[in-house]
Amino acid sequence: MTEKILILDFGSQYTQLIARAVREANVYCEIIPYHKKVDFDPSLKGIILSGSPFSVNDPKAPEVDVKALHQQLPVLGVCYGAQLTAKQFGGQVAKSNKREYGRALMHKQTDDVLLKDVMEQSQVWMSHSDSVLEMPAGFNVLATTDSIPYAAFKKNGEANPLYCVQFHPEVYHSVEGKKIIRNFLVNICGCQQSWTPAHFITDTVNALKQQIGNRKVIMALSGGVDSTVAATLIHKAIGNNLYGIFVDNGVLRKNEFEQVLDTYKTIGLNVKGVNAKQLFYDELKGKTDPEAKRKTIGRLFIEVFQAEAKTFEGVELLGQGTIYPDVIESVSVHGPSVTIKSHHNVGGLPDIMHLELVEPLRYLFKDEVRRVGHELGIPADLLNRHPFPGPGLAIRILGEITPDKVALLQEADHRYVQGLKEHKLYDQVWQAGAILLPVKSVGVMGDERTYEFTVALRAVTSVDGMTADWAHLPYEFLAHISTDIINNVRGINRVVYDISSKPPATIEWE
Repeated sequence: MTEKILILDFGSQYTQLIARAVREANVYCEIIPYHKKVDFDPSLKGIILSGSPFSVNDPKAPEVDVKALHQQLPVLGVCYGAQLTAKQFGGQVAKSNKREYGRALMHKQTDDVLLKDVMEQSQVWMSHSDSVLEMPAGFNVLATTDSIPYAAFKKNGEANPLYCVQFHPEVYHSVEGKKIIRNFLVNICGCQQSWTPAHFITDTVNALKQQIGNRKVIMALSGGVDSTVAATLIHKAIGNNLYGIFVDNGVLRKNEFEQVLDTYKTIGLNVKGVNAKQLFYDELKGKTDPEAKRKTIGRLFIEVFQAEAKTFEGVELLGQGTIYPDVIESVSVHGPSVTIKSHHNVGGLPDIMHLELVEPLRYLFKDEVRRVGHELGIPADLLNRHPFPGPGLAIRILGEITPDKVALLQEADHRYVQGLKEHKLYDQVWQAGAILLPVKSVGVMGDERTYEFTVALRAVTSVDGMTADWAHLPYEFLAHISTDIINNVRGINRVVYDISSKPPATIEWE
């Protein structure tokens, strides 16, 4: 049985970072909303209470019964979790004289196991407006900072330890924060740190065999990391009872359809390629609104996929590459986020097809998916591919989609991406691509006047795509790519570079 840590989410922007830190210590964990009932099964080793945008003194502040949790298991309260604990045990929590935000130096008051091997004056990250002003009876101070007398504290003499920190050990700026989390996991909860990619593969393949049995699974593949790793795991469990469908929607990258099918063949997956380019071009004709283009592509994809699925008899299950951030978002403390634009990935298949879902990556983060893929032997070129939106180049061609425009952008994008790879820059950015603008401008080539399209280059750095900064690519590289595109892609005579971050801009232009 895989040992587990539970993280109760009070709505902090950092909750996923706690989970990542726990997973990096090779301990499995799950995030659940604070109001969900905790199942104290034998695999559960400890509980972490997250931070929150709320104050514990708000009339509608989110609460759990910390005492009840602590009677069952070791507990670590982080920021809001620490203040909630202090308040419930009789301490005083109130607004600080000043908002405590940013770097601080921690002064250890004891050699407690939570702070084992942590340096004196280790840098930590504060982000709170409340503070514990009076410690509850029966608690000991473990560490202070210049502005906080109770930066870390614990309850004395209990069978199950109860620890609290008023800083965020999970964030990058808490230099030894992951060491503190690891101390809690290993030295306090007794975790074995046995959750590795190899362990995950063994457990998941066995679970898939149990779930699927002799039944058949159908799956839409995109050439992306998530769907490929998910398909490889399912194939490992059931072999050729997995039927993959890869649709060419006419807005893939240059040669992508053929290259991805070749890769799937190398991996040994049973995949059918469907050339539906003309169908998509016909339906997209005259559409310029981004949402109309997205919805047309999503609808057509489902129609093509359903039509192909009917050619396979006796299919009962649908494989999907759902990953953990998608799951967390759907059950978040505050409910799903406001829709800014339709999601890049095609949704709606399960409801329409009435098939049981198979989601082997449901509890993995993106970086973990890549590590599992590496363990499975999937080629690095595919595993390290940048994210690519479901509507493909359709949302990188502003305005109407035509085959000529697609061919133009495919060539420009190909030269850009290949250039990034050749100059060893591809792996330094989260995502890169070219955008064809509905703008023509005057240029000159030789003695001739030109009136041709403009292409914008986009490259961003990010951890998870939620926020992103524009990549500071070398001027020499940008000059080289601009010259390469203008000289070799007939129809483009101007190249610009996008230097906007997300927010306020989005990564894709549409």
